Amino acid sequence: MQALLALNWEPQLRGVIIIIIAVSVLCGSIYLILGTNLGARLGFLVSLSALSGWMLLMAIVWWSFGIGLKGDDATWKPMKGETLLTNTTAMRESGVLRDNAAAPPVSDDPTALADATKAELFDNGWHAVDATGAAYGPSASAAGVFVEEDGTFKAGTYQVVNVYDKGGDRYPKLGNSIDFIAFLHKPRWNLVEVAPLLPQRTEPGRAPARAEIDKTQPHFYVYMIRNLGNKRVPAAEIALGSAIVFFSTCYLLHIRDRRVALNRSNALAVPAAN
Repeated sequence: MQALLALNWEPQLRGVIIIIIAVSVLCGSIYLILGTNLGARLGFLVSLSALSGWMLLMAIVWWSFGIGLKGDDATWKPMKGETLLTNTTAMRESGVLRDNAAAPPVSDDPTALADATKAELFDNGWHAVDATGAAYGPSASAAGVFVEEDGTFKAGTYQVVNVYDKGGDRYPKLGNSIDFIAFLHKPRWNLVEVAPLLPQRTEPGRAPARAEIDKTQPHFYVYMIRNLGNKRVPAAEIALGSAIVFFSTCYLLHIRDRRVALNRSNALAVPAAN
């Protein structure tokens, strides 16, 4: 009794037992019915081919729509040793800007320097991400995590100003628009511009003041690369494995049918003894 009651506190063990019982009841009942009508070996082949065929169709649907058993989603990863860039020199050393590009004018005004850096980024193939687009929020959120983990800023002391994107093209393509076979991707980078905020005074009973950017402090840039993850890999593995089992069992059933047909034809060819 104590062992049975302990199952409520062991969800992993309980889940394993549930899976074993479910497979035994569902698959075992079908095999029992087929085995009593077709025989043990033939019933096993038929039930196994039916199960693997159903799993193949299910995995193809999972693989196509990215549902069911999924792997890791695509995320932004920091560039090791080059995540937080503080000036154009660091941006050139990391490859964000080309070495032969025209250097921005020297200025003591952080706002003017940020505008000059923005123009230089555009010249180097970067393009700004729309603040209302779906890609802006995840990039800004990932950059915020990296900035806070690095200790450069604390939560509420900075603001994401701009998000720049580069790369990520898919290939091969048929022409310029047909991309249903474009399974390969080029690296995709993100550059998130972060500006420090002015310190705010908090007073009890009053709403916090609106955040204002500190125009006397330079802007920082968070350099990230896109990790595509493996969202559809588990479904693809199930589909390929099920396909191997399904076609193997179908081939064995085909060989058996040919052997049975040959034996029956030979039996008919032998004249009956008087």
